[in-house]
Order: sequence, then structure tokens, then C-alpha cells
Amino acid sequence: MPVRALWYSGGVLSVLDQRALPGKTRVLRIRTLAATAEAIRTLTVRGAPTIGVAAAYGMVLAHHEGRYTPARAARLLGATRPTAVDLFVGIGIVRSAWERGTDVEVAANEYRKKVVNECHEIGVVGAPLFAKSRRVLTHCNAGALATVEWGTALAPLRVARQRGARLFVWVDETRPLLQGARLTAWELGREHIPHAVIADNAAGHFLSTGQVDAVIVGADRIARNGDFANKIGTYEKAVLARENGVPFYVAAPWSTFDSSRATGATIPVEERDPEEVATMAGHRVMPRSSSARNPAFDVTPARFVTAYITPGGIVRPHDLARTLKRRAASAAGAGLTGGGSGNARPRGRSTRAWQGR
Repeated sequence: MPVRALWYSGGVLSVLDQRALPGKTRVLRIRTLAATAEAIRTLTVRGAPTIGVAAAYGMVLAHHEGRYTPARAARLLGATRPTAVDLFVGIGIVRSAWERGTDVEVAANEYRKKVVNECHEIGVVGAPLFAKSRRVLTHCNAGALATVEWGTALAPLRVARQRGARLFVWVDETRPLLQGARLTAWELGREHIPHAVIADNAAGHFLSTGQVDAVIVGADRIARNGDFANKIGTYEKAVLARENGVPFYVAAPWSTFDSSRATGATIPVEERDPEEVATMAGHRVMPRSSSARNPAFDVTPARFVTAYITPGGIVRPHDLARTLKRRAASAAGAGLTGGGSGNARPRGRSTRAWQGR
């Protein structure tokens, strides 16, 4: 079974310190809003769904501390990482409970369960795509560490493996912080899924020589038209996949879809400390006289996406806006609010129809 990235009990948020992996398995115990915000900012916890759940529990801790207003707590957590919309979904769900005077722990727990269940459904929905597409390339870490449990991009591979598929995973190292080499490879190794880590700039070679059957990635925010933000380097993988006729899939829970953004042009892109580029494993790899830039994400246009793997089914890019509109109408009719509410199933083609372009 996949590892758990975080858990909450008795006023303490326990998180796996993802900075220490794969060398050490270290659990941090978090008891305050400030410590939660620092854990998110420093990538102690990372991955859009995981930081959404961490932020939800951060709001719970702020409520227990008794010295924050809901608005101030939300503002402090919201300033940590701007790109992933799940962060704001998690904050909003608990803030709403806080302002209504209902149980904030129940709200956070329900959100965590929803994220875990939706990621498992992504696995069930997407697994048939990989019954024949057995050599799979992935970028960054979109496994259990990034999503509390199961994963987004890794969930279909996990379920396919459980069903007997003979998979091999190409793992992009994912510079500058090596989330693929450190974290995805660690998860796959724990479950004895065959894989190999490759340099980011080797992906084109393996795609062009017919050694990749499919590419699958997660997402941090998906606009209404299907443009999506994900770890820097995703865009070039999508372009390379299209050039070489390889299906390119994006796996995400409903909370990652942001209907308020018409296109990817308005998605905020976080830029992190240039020192993350200048150093590797604690050693400087460039001259001190040289400058660096460090955007953490890029935005991939929807035209490069074969399909989105969602908890409700496989959705084609040109069907996405209609699917989100139906879900919003269903949620409004049921009196639900917040990202990912409702269980409307998209009326797209079957999974089998989307094994190719």
C-alpha cells in the first residue's frame, strides 16, 4: 500500500519530512499555524492535494490556538505557495466551518477523506489506460507523498499493477530539487514497481526511440479550458509527447480544477529561491558570479493533453468546460460549495477509447 504523507490526531499534525527522503524517514509533529505555514513554504510537505490537506489542518490548529481570526489564518497560509489551487480549497473549507461555528476538525477530516477517495478513484478510472501502455514516463512526484495517499499520476499505475499489468516507469529526475529521483523512485521502490531514473533532458531520447508508451503527470491547477500548471519541465514533456505520437495524460482530483481561471494565462507561477538551482545535494554547481532563475512551475496548453483522468471518468480537453459547468450546477442544486463537490460523471468516451490520440 502507498505511504501516508500526513495524519492528524489529538491536536497534532504529523507529516513525513519530504526534504529528508530518501535517505531518512523523519516525521515532524506540528502544533501551530506558523509551523504549518513553514512546512508548506519549505517543501517539508508538498504536492497540491497534500498541501491542501495540510493547510486545512493548519486552519484547525489556528482555531485551537485562539489568537487568529479566520481571515488572518487564511491569509497567512495562502501566502505560502500561490500556484496550487488545492491550498486555497483546503483553507476555504475549514474557514467556512470556522465562520459558521461548526466543528473545524470534522471539516478538515472530511476534506482529507475526500482527497484520498478521489485519488483512489483516479487510479480505478485510469488503470485500464495502462493495460497495454506499459512503458510510462512521469515527471516530478505525483504519488502518495503529493496527495496524502495513492497519488494522482501514480494512482492508475498502482491499480494497474495490482491488476497484473507489467509496468515499467521512466522517472524524470525533476531538477532543481529532484522530486522524481528522490521521491517518486522511493515510492516505486517500496512497492517493487520496476523503474529507472533518467535525467530530465533524456526524456526526448526515450520518446523518440519508441521506448515510451504513455506520459502521465499530475497538476497543481487546471484552468477551465484545460491549460494546466505543473512542475517546471512538464510543458516540454507534453510537446515532446505530441511530436512523437505518445499519449499525454493529466491526472487530478476535482479540487485541482479551477473554474475561475478561463485559461492558463492567469495562473500565478511561483518563483522560488535561485539558490535551489545554484546548488545540488548541498554543493554549489555554478559560479558565484552567475545569476539564476527558478520558476517552480510552467503552464501547458490544453492542446497537448490527450485526456484528463478524473475521479469521475476520462475527460477530453474540449469536454472539460462542459463537465465543470455540469458539476457546478449539480453542486449548487445539492447545496454544496467548494472545489470538487458533487459526483457528476462526465459524459466522455470510455477509458478504452482514449488509449491513443
